[in-house]
Amino acid sequence: MANKEDAEPVTGWPRSLRVNSLFSEDELIEDYYDAPPANGGSGWSDHVPSPRPPVPAFSRSSPGTLGDRMDGTAATPLSPTIKVGWLDKNPPQGSYIYQKRWVKLDADHLRYFDTEKDAYSKRFIPVSSISRIASVGDQKFEVVTNNRNFVFRAESDADRNEWIRTLQQIAEERKSKAPERTSMSLTTNGAADPADKSGFLELRGFKHKLFVAVAGDKVFLYKNAEDYRLGIGITYIEMNVGNVKEVDRRGFDLTTPYRIFSFSADSDQEKEEWVEAMQQSIAEALSNSEVAERIWAVESNRFCADCGSPKPDWASINLCVVICKRCAGEHRGLGPGITKVRSLKMDRKVWTEELIELFHQIGNAVANQFWAANVPPSEAITPASGSQERRRFLIAKYREGKYRRYHPLFGNQEELDRALCAAVTTSDLAETQALLFCGAAVTCATGDPQCPTPLALAEKSGQRLQMEFLLHNKTSETPRLEVGGSEEKPYSVPLPSVTHNGFLYKTPSMAKPVGERKGQEEFSRRWCTLQDGVLSYYENDRNAVPNGEIKVEEIVCLVNNPPHAHGIESTFEVYIESERLYLFGLESPDSAREWLKSIAKSFVHPRAEELLALDFERIGRLHYKGGLNLERAKEGWFALAGSTLHVCFEDSERQEPLQLRKLQELSIQGDNEVLVLVERRRTLYIQGERKLDFLGWVHAIQKAAGSSGHTLAEQQLTESDVPLLVDRCIDYITQCGLTSEGIYRKSGQNSKTTSLLEMLRRDARSVRLKEGEHQVDDVANTLKRFFRDLGDGLFTGRWGQDWLRATALEDEEAKIGEYRRLLGTLPTVNRATLKALINHLFRVQRFSGENQMNTHNLAIVFGPTLFQTDGKDYKAGRVVEDLISHYVKIFNVNDQEMKKQQDEIMAIMKMREAASSGTQQAGDFICTVYLEEKKTEAEQHVKIPATMTAEELTFEILDRRKIVTKEKDYWSCFEVNEREEAERPLHYSEKVLPILHCLGTESYLVVKKQMSMENMLIYLASRVGDCKHGMMKFREERNLLGLGLSTGFHDRYFILNHTCLRLYKEVRSHKPEKEWPVRNLKVYLGIKKKLRPPTCWGFTVFYENEKHEKQQWYLCCDTQADLREWFATFLHVQNGGALWPSETSKVRASRSPQDSRLGNISLIPLRGNESEMRNSVAAFATDPLTLLRNV
Repeated sequence: MANKEDAEPVTGWPRSLRVNSLFSEDELIEDYYDAPPANGGSGWSDHVPSPRPPVPAFSRSSPGTLGDRMDGTAATPLSPTIKVGWLDKNPPQGSYIYQKRWVKLDADHLRYFDTEKDAYSKRFIPVSSISRIASVGDQKFEVVTNNRNFVFRAESDADRNEWIRTLQQIAEERKSKAPERTSMSLTTNGAADPADKSGFLELRGFKHKLFVAVAGDKVFLYKNAEDYRLGIGITYIEMNVGNVKEVDRRGFDLTTPYRIFSFSADSDQEKEEWVEAMQQSIAEALSNSEVAERIWAVESNRFCADCGSPKPDWASINLCVVICKRCAGEHRGLGPGITKVRSLKMDRKVWTEELIELFHQIGNAVANQFWAANVPPSEAITPASGSQERRRFLIAKYREGKYRRYHPLFGNQEELDRALCAAVTTSDLAETQALLFCGAAVTCATGDPQCPTPLALAEKSGQRLQMEFLLHNKTSETPRLEVGGSEEKPYSVPLPSVTHNGFLYKTPSMAKPVGERKGQEEFSRRWCTLQDGVLSYYENDRNAVPNGEIKVEEIVCLVNNPPHAHGIESTFEVYIESERLYLFGLESPDSAREWLKSIAKSFVHPRAEELLALDFERIGRLHYKGGLNLERAKEGWFALAGSTLHVCFEDSERQEPLQLRKLQELSIQGDNEVLVLVERRRTLYIQGERKLDFLGWVHAIQKAAGSSGHTLAEQQLTESDVPLLVDRCIDYITQCGLTSEGIYRKSGQNSKTTSLLEMLRRDARSVRLKEGEHQVDDVANTLKRFFRDLGDGLFTGRWGQDWLRATALEDEEAKIGEYRRLLGTLPTVNRATLKALINHLFRVQRFSGENQMNTHNLAIVFGPTLFQTDGKDYKAGRVVEDLISHYVKIFNVNDQEMKKQQDEIMAIMKMREAASSGTQQAGDFICTVYLEEKKTEAEQHVKIPATMTAEELTFEILDRRKIVTKEKDYWSCFEVNEREEAERPLHYSEKVLPILHCLGTESYLVVKKQMSMENMLIYLASRVGDCKHGMMKFREERNLLGLGLSTGFHDRYFILNHTCLRLYKEVRSHKPEKEWPVRNLKVYLGIKKKLRPPTCWGFTVFYENEKHEKQQWYLCCDTQADLREWFATFLHVQNGGALWPSETSKVRASRSPQDSRLGNISLIPLRGNESEMRNSVAAFATDPLTLLRNV
């Protein structure tokens, strides 16, 4: 039934993380050279035009261009792009400054951008305003408009001539067409269809006001009123992706997935008029039916492919079927791995010309010949079918492939793949569809190195529609019939019939999360009934016809909001599959709880009924992947209660709790589509099938996984129930500060302590304490302040005085017994935290000869801190001193724990003994090196003498892990720079110690195989001469005229010889623009993604001259082979031709064998008194337990 109350417009669109600048500073430089308006006014004129300008025309039917997709890839516009490419643009008035621009020409506009990925242009020129196109010299041409000329330079004369020919043809066609043709410029007869709203607005980031015009489904930006009159603008904004929000008295935001435009009007009334005009533009954009009309041009597409409903306005773009709204909701429930649902009227950016043509070629007729070839009449659905019936049918049809026409090669994977490779080179889309959904792999190997995938084969064969079909099905899952058939699917068990009724307060349904507090006046009182699987709401308890209804089988999530979250005391939210949210409320918490339990019982599957007994905050169903089988997503039931996520997995009989505060990792992958939860023994991937309820789950889980208060039990915890904050601080001080003089007595910087404590309290899981970034005393001070500010204290308010009274006992054994009794009374987290802290202080006092912090001194510091006193009561210090002194007995330290501590102390003593006896060379350095990847379990702590080479370090790591190298295993040590997203293999003879001294906090060393070494050696052996030359794309990391701008990537010609690297503007150039000595270059593989490199095969190059002046730039190659050849040549000329040692086995055999007693224990660098350390070592050699016994 249509919901009469739920008329809220769907204008909420998610903000994208990607923001494109409208102008870069070099465009402002370009504007400086622009010709002034004809009236002589300024290019940034504040002149207010007449309310109705005389000539600009705006067409309501203009499809325009669709900009770029939200993922950054270029979308094909409805107004087709006729020609695109890179051109150099020269500002007017004879300036010699050229800027590289990505230029697009379609039937309506000539536009240019900074890069091919930009959503918004720097300038657009209406085709109708172009009066002439002429050649003006070598490779240059001029676009002449009514008032302004634009000069472009192409890469070659042939490219220039092609641009001129194309522009002339389009301009002539345009002039011959009717004046009502879509345009933003002058019409041929001069008539004007004025904008809905136009005038000057302030835009954040600009000194001067811009002239803004709202016309139809677009908003146009101009530099001034004169440009508006001429129709030559900056950019325009497609309002189908826009959302308008008032922010203050005169300000409002126009939000798109690519940028937030923050406008300010001159008055409140003006602001309201602008907001209203833009909202109307959004509504017009969203109601566009042009795509639908074109899709419906094929008769079979006029009816839903699944139930037969007329005029279906949704589609599955990978299955190529047109479906109705009700079936679209059920399609979404199948997940994007099965079907990708898009609207014909609202998702205009998706609908490229190729996709529309694909729906003409396949569409419902061809698709159903495959998917619905064997549908029994008894299982078919109709427009009147219910949701449960639809869901069951669609699961069988698309997920299980129950009714499909099986291909003759079904079951023979090799033959299916071979047939797919053949089919994509033809126009037979039906054959490709049948092969793909009968098991052929879309990424199968073709056996052709030039075209390694079916997609590449289709591209080579010029099969555009085959390419489009493969692209939309890159991640599609193959249908598979579940074991046991559909009878065992979750919905085969009838849900329990629950009855409940009463008055509820309700708001209109929403298509976006509840972002703001709803006032009481926004709720309407409605009579609600829950009966026969339907939640209905009526105007009052006397009405027989409901205002609307929610089928419980469509409910996917139920949320219990905190008290007073809105104007009604108790509220709850109901999410349904069609991405709608209903907010209900009651003034009585008990009545609201009854409604919650009744609704939850009505829609939660019987196998998850034990979740209903929980005091849940959120309950619902989600798709997940986990365990050993990650191929297919399964459906599970989830309930969040406090900091525990309870899950009923598809293949589990009982619910399993996940302690969110004990997670090792919590992260979002993809485009906010997968939530990753990592525990000690497993990883769980929760998938976002529906964006609305999934975002709510993500925020709720993230909040529950964080620290929620100031008591120990409310902190993020380790597996052993120690607060992660405490564990992080103790680990860091153990590694870096055990021998720091006055540790815990000295105070760190107050500002740094406050900042670090705030970060750790907010999310200790994401904080990594690093030597060099954090000072030992700051971390120590953070730990002390945490305990001093701790709510209820470490010893708790209830038992704190009993601990203090225990110090009066004179008999030591009785006192120890009392401490042990009191320890047992503490909560689990307090007990584990106290043991971890005292264990740490026990270690600290073992090095009192160096840090000057014996047991007594530590007690003086920590007594008042842990008991939160003013320090006047000596008993607090006595308790801490007793706990440290009798640590082993009080905490019942077992043999395993003792052995672990023995091993750690033994390693420390061994290192100090070697240093004091002179066997360790001066300048030795202990660093962390990783094996293959940066993970805790892969790290090794290694002594680095001044003479150690990269080859020796590599063999040191391999020996420790007992890895045997084979003949063509090219193991190397790499320097990885995380900030630059680049890495450099160290030359085998390179000394490691100087590199370590230069490593930043975001760099590290890793030993792994150098996969391209063999290919590089083959290339060097087969080439002629020592030089390398060719084209690469170049980008310099420098400031342009002091404005801090990036120059973008440009094609440049390079020559590399044994002395220098030279850069030329082009192949014909005789004089290099730049030249660098090879010995001063440091070349890394990789480029930062945020720079948007044109290819994935690139270098990051650092240059430092004799004056220690530094430069940095980036190079991109067209192919991986080019990358290998350039990198091999760099290594060859920098190292005298020796890329790889000829006899590595001799080097490995000549190394001193490592001391087996050290094993793989982490080594901690220490400073201290030589004689004291020798005595400790001697005592330890006699009896290792002496270091752990009480003194």
